Amino acid sequence: MKNNFITLKSIFCLCCAMTLNAEDYTDKFTSKRLQMVNDQIARRGISDSKVLAALSSVPRHLFVPDSMKKYAYEDGPLSIGYSQTISQPYIVAIMTELLKLSGDEIILEIGTGSGYQAAILAEIANQVYSIEIVPQLAQRAKDTLTQLGYTNIHLKTGDGFYGWPEHAPFDGIILTAAPPKIPEPLIEQLKENGRIVIPEGDYFQELRVYIKRNGFLEKKDIIPVRFVPMTGYIDESP
Repeated sequence: MKNNFITLKSIFCLCCAMTLNAEDYTDKFTSKRLQMVNDQIARRGISDSKVLAALSSVPRHLFVPDSMKKYAYEDGPLSIGYSQTISQPYIVAIMTELLKLSGDEIILEIGTGSGYQAAILAEIANQVYSIEIVPQLAQRAKDTLTQLGYTNIHLKTGDGFYGWPEHAPFDGIILTAAPPKIPEPLIEQLKENGRIVIPEGDYFQELRVYIKRNGFLEKKDIIPVRFVPMTGYIDESP
C-alpha cells in the first residue's frame, strides 16, 4: 500500500507540475502580447479601443511556425513559409483601424496568409470572408482558426483578384499583399461609403485607404510599406 501511495502521490505531483508549466507558458505569451500592444501599438497612436482589445486577445504565437513562436510578439514581420509573411503587429493594427469598424460589418480579406489578420477582424466585425491563393496556407489558417473557435470567418482557396461576388457587397475590403493597382472586381464589390485598405505599388508601395463615394474612390495615402506582391491574375493585368 505504501508503494502505491508513493506512486499515486508522484503522479499527482507530476500532473500539478505540468499544469503549472502550461500556465507559465500561457502567462509568458499573455504578458508579451500585452506588452506588444502597449509598446508597439498604443504608443504609436492606435487609439481605437476595439482594435487594441482585439490585438490584446488574439494569440499571435499560434499563427506562426513553432520555430518562430519566441519571436511572435516582436516588432516585425515573420516568415510563415511559401514566400509569405505574417505582418508586423503595428501594420495589422493600423490597417484594421483604417477600416473604421463599428461591429456589424461584413469584411472581405484578400490574402489569408496565417489567418492572424482575419482573427483580428473577426474580433470586431460581424462576418469576415477571406481568400488565400496558396492551398497549404489556406488549410493551415483554417485549422488554426477552427482550433480557436471562430465561427464568423469564412475561408476559401482562390485568386483574390476576383473577390467573392457571392457575398458582396462588402462594408470593407483589406488586402494583405500588394498589387500595382486595385483590382476592378474589388471596387465593384465594395458598398457605397465602404473602405478599401491596401498596400499599393510595385517596388515602392504606399499603404492607402480608399472610400467609395457616389461610385468613385477617394484616396488617402497613409505610410510607405513593404508587402509581398499580390499573385494571381493581377500579375498579368495592365
